[in-house]
Amino acid sequence: MEKAVVIVGSLDTKGEEVAFIRDLVEMEGLKTLVVDCGMTGEPAFKPNVTRGEVAAAAGGEPAGLASGEHGDEAVNTMAAGLAVVVRGLYEKGRLHGIIGMGGAVGTSVATTAMRTLPVGLPKVMVSTVGGGDVSTYAGTKDITFIPSIVDIAGINRISRRIFANAAGAIAGMVKMEIPRAFDEKPLVAASMSGNTTACVDRARSVMEKMGYEVLVFDTTGAGGRTMESLVDDGFVVGSMDITTTELADFVCGGVFNAGSDRCMAASRAGIPTVLVPGCVDTANFPGMETVPEKYKRRNLYRLNPNVTLLRTNVEENARIGEIIAAAANAATAPVAVLLPLKGVSALGGEGGCFRDPKADRACFESIKKNLKPSIPVIEMDNNINDPEFAEKVALTLLNMLDL
Repeated sequence: MEKAVVIVGSLDTKGEEVAFIRDLVEMEGLKTLVVDCGMTGEPAFKPNVTRGEVAAAAGGEPAGLASGEHGDEAVNTMAAGLAVVVRGLYEKGRLHGIIGMGGAVGTSVATTAMRTLPVGLPKVMVSTVGGGDVSTYAGTKDITFIPSIVDIAGINRISRRIFANAAGAIAGMVKMEIPRAFDEKPLVAASMSGNTTACVDRARSVMEKMGYEVLVFDTTGAGGRTMESLVDDGFVVGSMDITTTELADFVCGGVFNAGSDRCMAASRAGIPTVLVPGCVDTANFPGMETVPEKYKRRNLYRLNPNVTLLRTNVEENARIGEIIAAAANAATAPVAVLLPLKGVSALGGEGGCFRDPKADRACFESIKKNLKPSIPVIEMDNNINDPEFAEKVALTLLNMLDL
């Protein structure tokens, strides 16, 4: 099958630049499909997918967009429509890579569509904002950003080189083949932080000895969202959600908040899952001066000048337990909850500065109270980082994968 690169841009203002990239990609032996996201002037050339088709995919009217009124609404319509068009091309096997170009608005529109595509599929964005913080545009997906350096306004000595590099990048990505031998092992996801590293490393070792490849995600908010995105996209067959600390940040307003539906992806995907209230004793804030006033008299630990940890209390742990139970209850595949009775983190172990059995117990009891009776709860007289606990996590998941 001939591979195709989808090129996204506004052909009323970026037509010359889009055509330049199109021609270079085709010179590399790849097919191109140009999608026009322009909203005002006439397109510089006829695209493969018109702006009218893009707008219609989101239920919008091209004439309304061209009027220039309701600018935000027009941008949202084009972004939503492009997402539908791009995803449809991918599902039909007509998209093997995608490249977009634009300023802040064009980047927002193009990357909205790119975020609907699976991790691993080549995505390149040439952008005037590419050299700044692009986390909002990238989300949890592997979008390669190339700063345009100069504005995307014609072909000149600088832009010619930048655009040629971008065309070479997307062409090379699409043409690159991965040796099949590297894709043979089934994938398992695991969540980890510094205070659960020993547990995750040992559990990972057990899984790898049994023929699985383990993808480990740092629970920094973005890490948890990325893990859940890969689960949603069907990449993994099982989950060791050992470090659910991002729920503590959700409840307490910390900086590692991954959202209210953290832990839900495995339930949606229907894959076997082990859930552990790992590091739910900790909510994360930057420097000590950033900690909200209401927490100033609480148990705080200054990990370094840029990281301050808050020890969660009984009420917060009870709420976290409810969320974990809700995620387990929504599961359509085997699920189990493991509870480390001697501490949910390294800091919460015997003699640790976050040791608080009462707060831990509030989380454990909340989980058990709200959990469906059919879901197994395994309580172990260990700290989360004890080898016995880590091995039990892995063996529990392995048993569920064998069902």
